[in-house]
Amino acid sequence: MRETSVWRNRNFQRLWIGESLSQLGENLGTLAIPVIAVVMLHATAQEVGYLTAAQQLAFLVIGLPVGAWVDRMRKRRVMITADAVRAAALLTIPAAWLLGALHIWQLYAVAAVVGGATVFFDVTYQSIVPRLVSSEHVAPANSGLETSAQVARVGGPALSGALLAVVKAPLLLFATALGYLASMIAVATIRDEEPKRPASDHSSLVAEIGEGLRFVFTHSLLTRITINTGAMNLFDGLMTTLVPLFVLRQLHFTPTVYGVVEGIGAAGGILGALATPWLMRRVGEGSLIVWSALGTALGSAVFMLAAVFPAAAIPFLIAGMFVFSFTVLNYNIAQVSFRQRLCPPRLLGRMNASIRFVVWGVMPVSAAAAGWLGGWFGVVPTMWLGVALSAAATMAVLLFSPLRSMRKLPSSLESADTN
Repeated sequence: MRETSVWRNRNFQRLWIGESLSQLGENLGTLAIPVIAVVMLHATAQEVGYLTAAQQLAFLVIGLPVGAWVDRMRKRRVMITADAVRAAALLTIPAAWLLGALHIWQLYAVAAVVGGATVFFDVTYQSIVPRLVSSEHVAPANSGLETSAQVARVGGPALSGALLAVVKAPLLLFATALGYLASMIAVATIRDEEPKRPASDHSSLVAEIGEGLRFVFTHSLLTRITINTGAMNLFDGLMTTLVPLFVLRQLHFTPTVYGVVEGIGAAGGILGALATPWLMRRVGEGSLIVWSALGTALGSAVFMLAAVFPAAAIPFLIAGMFVFSFTVLNYNIAQVSFRQRLCPPRLLGRMNASIRFVVWGVMPVSAAAAGWLGGWFGVVPTMWLGVALSAAATMAVLLFSPLRSMRKLPSSLESADTN
């Protein structure tokens, strides 16, 4: 009997619970590491850039082979191991702080380890969704996962900001570690009889990586979306990397205010995730990808008006983050659902890893550049530069593309080839 709703799928329910618990823990501690760096360790703009780069470096260094490895392994086990590694690494920070031995270099190391485990987890969970749900339920499944993630992004920073008024930042990482452990337990309950690929079915690692890259860059629509997403992440990173310095030092807000602003602003993501399936039907799948990409640039520009009108900084910060979060979720759900439908199951890990290599691999470069430019050019000018370049990239890559008028995106290789 066919399921009428993705929420009747017990395996998806367990995946959703695991991912939601992971996101809740992560966002309870989301302010902790930047606050530790900026407030407790007095990090410079360059050091903040290096810290962000360390967390994202794994997508550039191991992103491509991870896809091939994931396609060879049972995905549920990969996710369980990744959660365990992230929890263990984060617990070393409060331990070092309690011993009086915490240093910025430890933050770099932990960020790198957590980032590496996150590469495995993210590539795997995006690859397991089409295994657990039917093709017509892929978009609702992604919407459900992103909605709960955004709820965590709303409540997590706000609660984190309140807790920072009474609890030292390193102690909040206990909550993050507990979230990962709870996620590990939930994922362990998924009943997925995925067979392990036999060794005889393995090509060389280089050949399998090449197969994933060829898939991504053979199909024009997928190529265009991948290039645009990479460009957006490259230029948006010039702004987002410097947000803690902008809010805590330039605008002189407390970590508590920072957390509340992030939490309220991120509520736009909840509405964006809930609205995306309706918008895909109403506006069109391709059209939504184009206009939501431009919407993120608009949200960033509104956010930066806080520097122009500091007396009204909080409303601009909240409004800008709200618009940015809403449109980012529209964009992500629409394009992830498209590529999951398009890709053959045996290539899902490599396809997701190839795209992540491009679109997240640029982020450590962006973070390092933001730190360097922020120290030399200034925090606010660097952030404005990121906003302008991100908008220009989307207009160049997507605005005049076939996507703008496409109400329905292809759901198979054959239909993609005819477009």
